[in-house]
Amino acid sequence: MASHPVPPAMERPHFLGIGGAGMSGIAKVLAQRGARVTGSDARESGTVESLRRLGVAIRIGHAAEHLPADATCIVASSAIRGDNPEIAAATERGLPVVHRSDALAALLDGHRAVAVAGTHGKTTTTSMLAVALRTLGADPSYAIGGDLDQPGSNAHQGGGDLFVAEADESDRSFHKYAPEVAVVLNVELDHHANYASLEEVHESFEIFAGRVREGGTLVVSADDPGAREFAARVRAADGAPRVVTYGQAEDAEVRVVSIEHRGLASRVTAVLDGRELAFEVSVPGRHYALNAVAALAAGAAAGVAPEELAPALQSFHGVGRRLQSKGESGGVQVIDSYAHHPTEMAADLEAVRQAAGEGRVLVVYQPHLFSRTRELGVEMGEALALADASVVLPIYPAREDPLPGVTSGLVVEAARAAGADVTEASGPEDAVGLVAGMTKPGDLVLTMGAGDVTELGPQLLARLES
Repeated sequence: MASHPVPPAMERPHFLGIGGAGMSGIAKVLAQRGARVTGSDARESGTVESLRRLGVAIRIGHAAEHLPADATCIVASSAIRGDNPEIAAATERGLPVVHRSDALAALLDGHRAVAVAGTHGKTTTTSMLAVALRTLGADPSYAIGGDLDQPGSNAHQGGGDLFVAEADESDRSFHKYAPEVAVVLNVELDHHANYASLEEVHESFEIFAGRVREGGTLVVSADDPGAREFAARVRAADGAPRVVTYGQAEDAEVRVVSIEHRGLASRVTAVLDGRELAFEVSVPGRHYALNAVAALAAGAAAGVAPEELAPALQSFHGVGRRLQSKGESGGVQVIDSYAHHPTEMAADLEAVRQAAGEGRVLVVYQPHLFSRTRELGVEMGEALALADASVVLPIYPAREDPLPGVTSGLVVEAARAAGADVTEASGPEDAVGLVAGMTKPGDLVLTMGAGDVTELGPQLLARLES
């Protein structure tokens, strides 16, 4: 697009791990702008195939020869190890290695950016706002950490002036963005490999707040304790942006008056600028209702009429891995959850408990990262006590090496100490067999975690069918 050119040196970018949620979105927007994008990934996926349909050349596996001779840069995230052979080849050629956040920051240039941050809920809130704006015909650009309705639907280069994007705090990469509207949903200690204390997390979010453009707005939860403290710190600082709070707290500026749970949906009533707005949220649970109000407040701060935006939020029907229905077999519902932090786990279990009615809630949980399990394993186990029964898989390591003494047994022991009915599985096949043997009509099974536990839902449905 003439109004949104390809950033300098990114005419022929090569992406490492191009099938990942964040990387694929940036690659898609660049391809839509006219860049000649290439990439590599560890395996085939629906996302990889969707990029190929856009003309992106992708090779499976990582090898020096996968880096094209005419590449102008290589794009990588913090998850890519420094000894990757394609990075080594790029360094040898003198090609710039661009961090994912720098690539996204370059794409945000020339747009009115809305950046959504927080320990939990970023993907859902970003998606809600993007879908609602699209429903209103605003044609926003967006980059989301999950697929809206099909593989590759996590990003789009629109013709409008708004660009809605997730702002990732995990590696401090959200310091690169300069949004007109910033959203902070919650502030908690997570990503223990990068943050040694909650104070470090607060300092990082304050830097993010300082990046809001002059005349811009910071939208902050009034319900989350960490976010409330963050808002107070920002307001006390010199040159602070306008702060707007939202939530059920009495002093929230965008106040949630009521949330009525209706099975797998809810009805929200909120007051904004003295006007009462009632609208439907097509996903279950209090936390998703509050995410919708955060999207409403952010859209209003960007100049969208709240009375138009509120009903448009109903058009959001979920995002991949965020309480995503995988199907039903033999009277058993199977739902997939990305929750991997104790707060997220408890919130999703509360939501599906309402949806399950008289049925039992059974969980297949996969702890994510050794560092997170070491620090939060007890709290993970306590969250599992909210289920009727759980099966716990070995830790999904992602980018980490094992830590001595850190296993999923930490979660299992804590869950049992909290009174939970929990079984430790040796692996995916064992977990599917264990859960299939537990289920009866009316039950709801939740596969939970940020790793490959998401693949077990279809396997479980197939087992139940047979």
